[in-house]
Amino acid sequence: MATLPGSAPTRAPAYAWYVLGILFLVYVLNFVDRQIISILAEDIKRDLHLKDEDLGFLYGTAFGVFYSLFGIPLGRLADNWHRVRLMTLGLALWSAMTAFSGMARSGGMLATARIGVGVGEATASPSAYSLISDYFPKRLRATALAIYSSGLYVGGGLSLGIGGLIVQRWNHAYPDGGPFGLHGWQAAFMLVGVPGLVLALVIATLREPIRGAVENLPEPAAHPAPFKEFLAELVTILPPLTLIGAAMGGGRALLVNLLGLGAVVGCVTILLAFGEPWPQWVAIGIGAYAVFSWACALKRRDPPTFRLIVGNPAFLCVVVAYGLNAFVSYAVSFWASPYVLRTLHEAPAMAGLLVGSSGALGGFLGVTLGGIAADRLRRRNPAGRMLVVLFGATVPLPFVILAFTATSTLVFYPAVFLAGICASTALGAAGATMQDLVLPRMRGTATGTFFIGTTLLGLAMGPYLAGRISTLSGSLSTGVLSLLLTAPITIAAGIAAYKLVPRAEANREIWAREAGEPI
Repeated sequence: MATLPGSAPTRAPAYAWYVLGILFLVYVLNFVDRQIISILAEDIKRDLHLKDEDLGFLYGTAFGVFYSLFGIPLGRLADNWHRVRLMTLGLALWSAMTAFSGMARSGGMLATARIGVGVGEATASPSAYSLISDYFPKRLRATALAIYSSGLYVGGGLSLGIGGLIVQRWNHAYPDGGPFGLHGWQAAFMLVGVPGLVLALVIATLREPIRGAVENLPEPAAHPAPFKEFLAELVTILPPLTLIGAAMGGGRALLVNLLGLGAVVGCVTILLAFGEPWPQWVAIGIGAYAVFSWACALKRRDPPTFRLIVGNPAFLCVVVAYGLNAFVSYAVSFWASPYVLRTLHEAPAMAGLLVGSSGALGGFLGVTLGGIAADRLRRRNPAGRMLVVLFGATVPLPFVILAFTATSTLVFYPAVFLAGICASTALGAAGATMQDLVLPRMRGTATGTFFIGTTLLGLAMGPYLAGRISTLSGSLSTGVLSLLLTAPITIAAGIAAYKLVPRAEANREIWAREAGEPI
């Protein structure tokens, strides 16, 4: 049923806050399952005979590339299908694959499990961002998204504390391997995978809100074939099916696709010729080519969505500004535990407790306060939220330098805590800005695109490059701090977004209509 004309609501009902609480728990588990590998890294490195760059690949690239690839078609499915059901299935999948990680006997097996976790988790944020945006009015949206996003830091912190405790106690009780020959890090993966299977049953009970009602917009017509659309989207982004998708668009589309493929293959070949590890750069090449193929197909298949996302400089600048923030933040988040274990010689349980609790508290405070500040700034300034993004890109840098040059835990822990507070302020502001630039029916796709920046650009590159430079230089500190050289690009993208966002939001409906949207 279409929403009747009238003033849009300014308050959120109690049930909306209940849904937000459940989605927050989902995101907590999302990052418990994603982040726990950090505190287990030293044991995994020893048992599977890996290097720092391999750990960065497992944490970031193996997960992040496939999270990105499936995020787009699953974002479209969230736009066209039942978001609650999609999230239920995704949560069950990534929880099962986390438990499967505990069965790994090689780096390849663990990489396969991490890919599965990435595919499952790709359902979460497109569905959650879209649901939250349809439960909360615009004036509360950054606050609500910030509360949801704080699950990132709470989950990441819990994972370190829980993982460190499990691995230390298990290894103490079974120094040569426990039941079924399992080591502590394997038991930790298995134990943290189970709660997600239980929470999936709770998610299945949530109500699906009417799309656009909170903004007093007409309800979009139900999509007649959401899974057919999902498969059509998958063909545009999953190699080598992308060649079939391009061929369906005609000879010119296929030629453009092949030229893009050739450019990516050329770049990867050059990197391999210089001795770079092939798993990382083949995976990044697959991701870059897949995104290129998808963008070309989107322009043919859905011009209005292309215009407001890929063809919108304001949207792209938001993605780059926050993506490079994530580039540093993910590296700091992952390598903090190995640094304190390896360089400062902390015990695993204590490292997990202190790094985890400081990350959880700092992230929760930062993302929540940042979201509230972003909403208040937005009321006075159409581009006010981008000021918070710029704050999150610049203020943490001195604290990161202080942490990764520390020779004492008395310096390291407070510095990591302060860096986490400051960096996390940007997430809710960037997410809300991205949602405001698109129409309600495009929110899942927009979220999938937004997370390309935080995964391909941030997660798949930051932790790996820090590990690779650590391997080459022999210094983990050098590996992490070298990433700060990207700060000028982050700031430039944030300033550009600040200038572009107000006009882009004001012209949202006009640009969509000019591209063919029936509004």
